Amino acid sequence: MPEITIARRMALKLLAGAALLPIVGRPALATAAPGVDFIVIADLHSAYDHLGQLLAAIESHVAATPRPCLVLFNGDLFEAGNVVASRSGGAIDWAFLKALADTAPTVFNLGNHEPDLDNDLAHFVTRAGELDITVLTNIIDGRTGAGYAPASASLQLGGQTVTIAACATDNLFTYPKPTRAQLSIPQPAEWAAANLPGLLRSGTINVMLSHAGVTADKAILPLLPDGTLFVGGHDHLNLVHAEGNTRYLHTGSWSEALTVATVAGPGAPADLRRIGIDPAVPASDRLAGLIAYVLAQHLTKDDLAPVGHADAARTTDEAGLFAAASLAAAVGADVGFIGHTTFGAGLPAGPVSRYAFDACVRFEGKLMTVEVDAATLATILARCNQFGDFPFDARNGDYLYAAAPNGDKARYRLVCNDWSATNQRAYFGRDDLAFTEVPDRTVKATVIAALA
Repeated sequence: MPEITIARRMALKLLAGAALLPIVGRPALATAAPGVDFIVIADLHSAYDHLGQLLAAIESHVAATPRPCLVLFNGDLFEAGNVVASRSGGAIDWAFLKALADTAPTVFNLGNHEPDLDNDLAHFVTRAGELDITVLTNIIDGRTGAGYAPASASLQLGGQTVTIAACATDNLFTYPKPTRAQLSIPQPAEWAAANLPGLLRSGTINVMLSHAGVTADKAILPLLPDGTLFVGGHDHLNLVHAEGNTRYLHTGSWSEALTVATVAGPGAPADLRRIGIDPAVPASDRLAGLIAYVLAQHLTKDDLAPVGHADAARTTDEAGLFAAASLAAAVGADVGFIGHTTFGAGLPAGPVSRYAFDACVRFEGKLMTVEVDAATLATILARCNQFGDFPFDARNGDYLYAAAPNGDKARYRLVCNDWSATNQRAYFGRDDLAFTEVPDRTVKATVIAALA
């Protein structure tokens, strides 16, 4: 077996590492086809309703394809807001990671939710490494000045050299509060400009994993060699964008889908195929029994008690629009807004349990209002509802769900969640809105009342 070597750069100004890692322990396919199949997933957030089916889809693809496979997990395995994940220490999530590594070689780029259940990110890196997961990140441990893991790796796979670089979001407020003091994270585009020329090179299949979001990724995109497979995450989007032979993609969140990116060789454009995950199909045998057992062990009667009733099942986008309209109706506003990554899963039809509701509406918050003129509202609405075929050039990552305006008026009263108001530059595209808090109103209680 070739010697495994890992090089880490200690100096903060370099902010990059490299690893040469052989793929061992898995038999080669007898009739392997040229190229590599990259199986791309991201932002799973302890979404157990689909996780067994997601694993089954990955197992099925690996078993059926004649090409070597590499799983690319672009951050955010855990969700602290999932009471089953928190109470079990992520037992299901860790079993999923182990099953991934047993199925195909797996590379994991650290996201901002990896320290959700254990606030020391070093513990995640160690445990994932023990599962034979290749962990990458450009996050520096502020306690030691060293990277938590290498920022790049080169892997030999099916006779091809695959070179992977990785970066994280530098928005500390998205990481668990106890973790923030331990983290030193470079600005993504600055890190990319300083390091990518030495990491991604000709003659290899180049992959860039970014958990920094669309806004940062737009600045990274011109820095990549043509033909790079550029995987985005963090913003919970579903999109594909092509520039030359480079392919930039997000493959959704909450275990709803995976993308298979087939790359024939260095510099070749990836052929992308998105596979939606149907929760009604059988789950992988490796997870089905465990998921049922862990849920039964950790869900209480209060967790399973209905908090409302949905007249029809709603997708995540539909739930976000419903919530925005609910906020507006509750306070008599003309338009309601709410940040789109407030939402994880959609809503089931019929009774909605507390557990299912919290999987849909992830975060609590206060309600805030402001009055604007019609021209200002039009500018704001142009940034909202960035799902479907929304133009890539106009995307800015995490966006606002917006309900339809109420009437044609000179001035409008708006309502939103307090996170969106506090971060109005990112969400509303401006910082001159003077929001006022609505007394005794919170997001979750308002949406639950609308469901009732």
